[in-house]
Amino acid sequence: MPEEVELDKVKMIIAASLFEQGVLSSGQASELVGIPRRQFLEEISKYGVSIFGETAKDIEKVSDIEL
Repeated sequence: MPEEVELDKVKMIIAASLFEQGVLSSGQASELVGIPRRQFLEEISKYGVSIFGETAKDIEKVSDIEL
């Protein structure tokens, strides 16, 4: 693997993606990365993943609704 590839970040990207897809629970994803569950939940927003299950598109749709 090239030196510029940080294995921890690759693991986090994979775990965040699998969590977002519902394949892994937050506990399973945090174990994959090797960090506490709370830290995983705090970190995944950096990867565009919501702990609440909403995507950016979902939020845009709601913001476009006129009340």
